[in-house]
Order: sequence, then C-alpha cells, then structure tokens
Amino acid sequence: QVQLVESGGGLVQPGGSLTLSCGASGFTFSNYAMSWYRQAPGKERELGARISSAGAGKNYADSVKGRFTISRDNTKKTVYLTMNSLTTEDTAVYYCNARQSLGGGDNEYWGQGTQVTVSS
Repeated sequence: QVQLVESGGGLVQPGGSLTLSCGASGFTFSNYAMSWYRQAPGKERELGARISSAGAGKNYADSVKGRFTISRDNTKKTVYLTMNSLTTEDTAVYYCNARQSLGGGDNEYWGQGTQVTVSS
C-alpha cells in the first residue's frame, strides 16, 4: 500500500521557519522525483519545489526561491522542505508528491497534506 505522510505543519509567525517532512512507503522511493506543492484558500494547487530521484537536481518556484530548501534522504525514504522567512502569503496546505516518469506514462502519488499557517 502506497503512503505519503506529511508532518511538521503548524502555526508560525511571519519571519519564522518550519521544516516539513514526508515519509514514504509502498514504492521504491529512490526511483521517484519528489515535490512539494501547496494550495492556498481559493487558489489552485501550485508547485513549490521539486527534487530529482537522486537529489542532484532541484527546482523552485520563484515565490519561494532563496527561502525554501528541498532535500531528501533515500535511506530514510523521506523528503523535507525547510521554509525560512515565512510570510502570510505562504499560508497554505502543503502536499507531498511522488512521480516516476515512464515511457508509457507516469506513476504519481499524493500525500494528504499538512496545514501551514503564517500569522501574528
């Protein structure tokens, strides 16, 4: 059974930091690119950061570049998102995503999401 379980969300003041974790099970974690998406109230889900299967390649949305860092530990089957200098605009539900691109299509899995609220 495939599972992606996010943790680490919560309430933080503007300017603060949080680190999200996403633990994976039920698939070969090291074969999958991992991403963090987020969805704010009334907005579409958007990609925040992506990391390649081996961890060498990373991509960030312009809105988080320089403030967020994505990392992974394939031995622990976990992907992290370290978020610094948080603003109210970062308030959203954050989702973990796993994707493996194959010739005949993609395998893709989602976590259930964790709420991040930035407020004073």
